[in-house]
Parts: sequence; C-alpha cells; structure tokens
Amino acid sequence: MFGGRLWRHPDFLKLWAGETVSEFGSQITLLAVPTVAILILHAGPFQVGILSALEFLAFPTLGLVAGVYADRLRRRPIMIVCDIGRLLALGSIPIAFIFGRLTLEQLYAVALLTGIFTVFFDVAYQSYLPVLVERPNLIEGNTKLEVTRSASQIAGPAVAGFLIQFIGGARAVAIDAVSFLVSALALALIRKPELEPQPGTAAGKTGFIPEMREGIDVVFKNPILWRIAGCTATTNLGSNMIFGAVFLIFAYHDLHLTAAVVGIIFAISSGGWLVGAFYASWAARALGLGPTLGLSILLGGLVTLATPLALLGAPAIVLSVLGFVNNLMVPVYNINQVSLRQSITPDRVQGRMNATMRTIVWGTIPIGAFTGGILGTAIGVVQTIILGSIISAGAALWIFPGPVSRLKEQPTPVPA
Repeated sequence: MFGGRLWRHPDFLKLWAGETVSEFGSQITLLAVPTVAILILHAGPFQVGILSALEFLAFPTLGLVAGVYADRLRRRPIMIVCDIGRLLALGSIPIAFIFGRLTLEQLYAVALLTGIFTVFFDVAYQSYLPVLVERPNLIEGNTKLEVTRSASQIAGPAVAGFLIQFIGGARAVAIDAVSFLVSALALALIRKPELEPQPGTAAGKTGFIPEMREGIDVVFKNPILWRIAGCTATTNLGSNMIFGAVFLIFAYHDLHLTAAVVGIIFAISSGGWLVGAFYASWAARALGLGPTLGLSILLGGLVTLATPLALLGAPAIVLSVLGFVNNLMVPVYNINQVSLRQSITPDRVQGRMNATMRTIVWGTIPIGAFTGGILGTAIGVVQTIILGSIISAGAALWIFPGPVSRLKEQPTPVPA
C-alpha cells in the first residue's frame, strides 16, 4: 500500500483518486436509500428486497452485453458516461424529496437505472486496470484500490448515519451524486491512450453472438475461473438474503437502533475491510493462494451466523465486532481472486471474461435480496439471517475440492 511502483504512475493515481471519492459517496447512498424506504416510505422486508434486487438486476440481464462492448470500445469513455448517468439518476432523489414527490416507485426506478450504469462501469473498470498498469503491478493496483475503498467504508457509513439523522436520507444522497461527477472528471484527466480495440474472436469470427460466446467459453472452459465464479455467486446469494433484505429491518425494528448508531456499526465493521486489504497478499503467501480463498469465504459465513446474538444484549457492540471480522475476510478473498482472474486472461477478452464473471457472481445478488425479502416476511428475519449465513459458508465447497485449493501462489501472468 505505502510502497510500490504505482505511486509514480500519474494516470493510475487519477483513477485511484476518482474511485476513492466515488466509493465514499456510495457508502452514503448504501445506507441512505434503504433508510428512506424503511423510515419515510414505510417499506417492509419484501419492498426492501425488491429495492436491492432492482439495483443488481442489470448484472444477470445485461452483463454479457456490457462485456462485448467493453472489448469493442475504449473502456475509459464507457466509464465516464456511466458516472454521469449515475449522477443524474441519484440527483433526482433529493430533488423529488424537496418538492414532496418522492415515492417508493421512484426509488425502484433509480435503483434500476444506477444498476444498469454500474454493470457497464464495473465491467469496463475491471478490464481497464490491466490496460492502465503493467501486468506485474496488478496485485499492487488492486490492493491500493481495495484499501482506499475500505477506508471510505470506515468513514462513509458513520458520516452517512449522522447526515441521515440531521439532514435526512434523501438529501444525503446528493453527496453521492456529486461524487460521481468527481470520478468522471478524474477519468477524463487520464492521458495514457488506449489501443484501438480489435473486435472478433481468436478464430477470426466477428459478430455480437460469437464474441459473447467466446467470453463465456473463457470462463467455463477454465477450471479455475468457473469454480471462482461458483464460489462468489453462492456467497453473494447467501449474504444478500441478509444484507440485501433483512439486516436493516433487524437493526431498526428488532434491535430499535437509530440511523446514527447503524452508521457507526457500519463504520466499525468496515475497519475489517481496511485491515483485510493490507494483509490480503500476506495471507496468500503464508497460507497459499487456494487455501486463502477457501478459508476467507468459510470464516466470513460462519461469523455472520452469529448475528442473532445481538438480541441477547449490547447489540451495537455485537454487530460491530461480527461485522469487523466478516469484512476482514472480504478483501482477502476479492484482491486475490480478481488479480488471479486478470493475470490468467489475455487483454483481448478481459471485458468479456469480467462480464461473464459479473453476470454469474452478481446475478445471484438480486435473487438473494428478493428471496431474503420473501423469507423475511414468511419465516422471520432471524431465521432468514441464519439460512443466508449457512449458504454463504457453504460457498467454500467450490474452492476446497478442486484445482483452486492447490494453487500456492499467483500464476505467471499471460501475455497481454
């Protein structure tokens, strides 16, 4: 984090700065929008699950399309357009609130639109880093991006909680809208040119369907990539049954916590991201890459299983400690698996590989949120938390009995 070659890479520093500001703003929206839905528009578990599901619906429906365009077009302009789109969509929430016109239907529409822009941004973003920096520097780049994202997750929720408490959730969303403008400007200042994309497949075929199929084949014909996809998709399914639908209802209604306290819990919990980001590469060296991926998923799910203990007393402390340990595992897994994917995939198909992975691993997020909303209403919030935790921990079965568990270190990067 504090050393490395990328400190002397001005274009990476611009990307890093813009993404840091955007991540900070997004932490405010992450808490503010469902809080507005629950406390102002009186949404229940089902409505909150729908809201979260709509935000991620674009990944299973448009992810593969985004991948083809990320390999056909230059990636930086795609990212800039998506930042501007999210600025306009989120900016509509405080405007509607000021004029007394904010409805749950508008929140649904904004969630859907921001999700569409996010799927195109994220696919282009993960595919752009191997273009911007040299392949041997991918771990350093992903670590720096993860550390600052973790830092924003520490400060962001606490600030969000107090902003929601004092100016209201709808007005707090305006800060996130402005953060996307900063991100777009930072991207616009990058000077390194992108090479002209070369549409088509390795076999020389051109056309949308053959190019999309090649990206799918890159993942499903690689035993490492499809197992990582299965693991990440499963843990996202379980965790979003909890955090995408019932966790805030558990905090506000079952534990009677305020928005400010919930913001502090999120901030303390996010400290785990920062610590995990610092130790991600060390864990892979000490334990081996494959065991690190499996253990981080398993432990994260088991820790979340203890969430209902907050009902016994000291809920803020219990949720903060459990959240910290759970979040410690997330960057350890993410930094290592994203760098692994980027290293073993040629640049020509990075966009389609990332899109296929995103379609699979984020495609389960709306399913998890929707399912969690239904189960939270049908069987109860606590029962849904327990079931989601078991599914999350079980995702480690994709890693342990297979070739991923035998990886000791990052493979030698393939030629760009």
